[in-house]
Amino acid sequence: MPMKILMVSDVYFPRVNGVSTSIRTFRAELQRLGHSVDLIAPDYPAGCVPEDGVMRVRSRAVPRDPEDRAMSRAAIRALLPRLAAAGYDLVHIQTPFVAHYSGLGLARKLGLPCVESYHTLFEEYLFHYVPFFPKSWMRLLARRFSRAQGNSVGALAVPSEAMREGLLRYGVTSPMRVIPTGIKPADFTGGDGARFRARLDIRADAVVQLFVGRVAFEKNIPFLLRAFARALDTVPDLMLVIAGEGPAEKSLKRLSLELGIEPRMRFVGYLDRATDLLDCYRAADAFVFASRTETQGLVLLEAMATGLPVISTALMGTASIVGARRGALVPEDDETDFAAAMVRLAQDAALHARLARDAVAYAHEWGADAMALRLAALYAERIAAAPPRQATVTAPQGRAVAPER
Repeated sequence: MPMKILMVSDVYFPRVNGVSTSIRTFRAELQRLGHSVDLIAPDYPAGCVPEDGVMRVRSRAVPRDPEDRAMSRAAIRALLPRLAAAGYDLVHIQTPFVAHYSGLGLARKLGLPCVESYHTLFEEYLFHYVPFFPKSWMRLLARRFSRAQGNSVGALAVPSEAMREGLLRYGVTSPMRVIPTGIKPADFTGGDGARFRARLDIRADAVVQLFVGRVAFEKNIPFLLRAFARALDTVPDLMLVIAGEGPAEKSLKRLSLELGIEPRMRFVGYLDRATDLLDCYRAADAFVFASRTETQGLVLLEAMATGLPVISTALMGTASIVGARRGALVPEDDETDFAAAMVRLAQDAALHARLARDAVAYAHEWGADAMALRLAALYAERIAAAPPRQATVTAPQGRAVAPER
């Protein structure tokens, strides 16, 4: 039976990150299955492309985080009459800030069951952005924060088994379902690698290793730079490309100068997913990743879908992807071991060809359509288990009010 879902998120495009990608992917696949999925998300100063079913609310800048916005809770509450008229079946909270508390409030007012996706394990994240408090304090705060939020909703969707286990350790007792974000392999065909190399003045015979993601402190990119410096001693024609934007970019450029690898580096900034990013993937020979904070590592699957072998540590959520050792080399969380894997893949053509074939086949097994079916099943269970609806908001008389189209 078709369901009508209301999602609430503190982030969405044009803000580019894994949560935005997850929301867009699930919305598209759920709608293809016949369900209706509307979204409340912040507006952004640069403007937002109108999108069916997306309700933008006014927002303000977030201190110390210029990329993100804090939605107005009053503006969200003002939507209540039209939300009541729309006849939703469930509220799905996507992020833990204003969206969490406003989403809970909407669910109570509308008399709806509520689930939440937990995308971020804050224990390994928060202290990067509040460095003036002891790390132990930040970890304790993050655990209490996650436990309180997790136990305030009817169920949680988590992207990996590692995330589920982490929340269980915190004392989260709400039901949890592992539902990764899938990919659409068809989105990762095409691309012109030669054009991209020419644009960046990278020789055709250079061995290019690539990182794509938010250029942020929690991504452990300095580890990659130091491992790359070691690998250059053996394979001097290596190149390392860093694609993405974020607060760590200046410090990484300084580190590349300190390590003496700046001539072999390219920082290319944000790339449009439909054009330049595909060119970038096609220009590379391998994908490298060493984040210790990922709850899934969706970008690994995206790289694999383009035929790139992956070199990645298996920590947190990335273990759920590279743990199978299909299409990937999985070194220890050690710069010397990681550098050895960089060298091995650069020098062994047969290994590279085998991993490239395996990567494409493996990525196809993580289809977004299958993951959307899992999420729809969770929705149906929570709706069936919910008590009779007792909304405390009355829809405007004489007219149906729905999201702007």
